[in-house]
Amino acid sequence: MTGTIRILDGGMSRELTRLGAKLVQPEWSALALMESPEIVRQVHAEFIDAGSDAITTNSYALVPFHIGEDRFREQGPALIALSGKLAREAADARSDREVLVCGSLPPIFGSYEPENFDPSRVQDYLSVLVENLSPSIDVWLGETLSLIAEADAVRSAVQATGKPLWISFTLKDGPGALASEPALRSGETVAEAAAWAAKSGIQALLFNCSKPEVMQAAISTAAAEFRKSGVKIDIGVYANAFEDETAEEKANEGLSDMRAELNGDGYLRFARNWVAAGATLVGGCCGIGVEQIGRLATDLKD
Repeated sequence: MTGTIRILDGGMSRELTRLGAKLVQPEWSALALMESPEIVRQVHAEFIDAGSDAITTNSYALVPFHIGEDRFREQGPALIALSGKLAREAADARSDREVLVCGSLPPIFGSYEPENFDPSRVQDYLSVLVENLSPSIDVWLGETLSLIAEADAVRSAVQATGKPLWISFTLKDGPGALASEPALRSGETVAEAAAWAAKSGIQALLFNCSKPEVMQAAISTAAAEFRKSGVKIDIGVYANAFEDETAEEKANEGLSDMRAELNGDGYLRFARNWVAAGATLVGGCCGIGVEQIGRLATDLKD
C-alpha cells in the first residue's frame, strides 16, 4: 500500500443534471457529450475544486448498450475522444497539484449483467474505447465490472498501452449480502477476485456502485489476500447512494431515489471505516456529489 489517501471524484449523472444537462434514456450521460460538453467539463472542474486527486472520463455510456451499434461505430470514436479531452483539460487547468485522468472502461454488455458478457465480442468494443481515450488519460479504470473474466478482458485490452490499470468490481448488496462472504455480482468471491488481482499486474483493486455497507468486508478480504500473496496493490472504494429498493436495478436506468442519510457526514462516516480497513483510494459513485467529495477531501487528507 502507498499509505497516501487519494480522493476520487463522485457520480457524474446527478451533477450533470444539477448544472442543467439533459439526461434521457437510452443515451443517458452520453447525451451530455453530444449536447452540452461544456457542462461535462464543468463537472470535472467542480470535483477537482472539491479536492479530487483523480477524475474519470464521462465515457461510461459510450457503448452500444446506450447509444446503439450504428452510432457507436459512426460517432463513438469522436465522442470517446471528446470525453478524454474534456477531462484532460479540466485536470491540466489545475496548476497547483497533479490530478490524474482515469479512462473509464465500462461493462460493455450492460451494468450488473454478468450473464451477458461475451468474450468473443468484447475486444472489438473495448479497442475503440482504448484507442480513443489513450491520448488523454493517465490511468485505465475498468469499472462496475461484475465478473473476473470481464476484468481480464479489460487487462488484455489495455496491456499494449503501458499505462497503469485499476480494476473496480461491483458487489452483491441485496438481502443477505452482509451475512455472506463478500462476492461480485457474478457470485465469484472477493477473495477470488483479489487472488486474480494479485497476479494480474494491476496497480489498484477497487469496489464501486454498491451499497456502502458491503464495502468494508470486501476491503478487509482483499487486503488479507494481498498480504498472503506478498503484493502491494492499492485498494479503493466508491459506493453508491441508491435506496434499498433500487439497489438491485440496472445502473444508469434512471435517476433512482437516493439515501438521505448519506448526505452531510453520513457517507464520510463509512469512508473513515474504509480507510481504517486499508483503502487508500476513496470517492463516490451514483448519487455522491461534489459536496460529499469535498467532505472526504477535507477529512481524510487531514
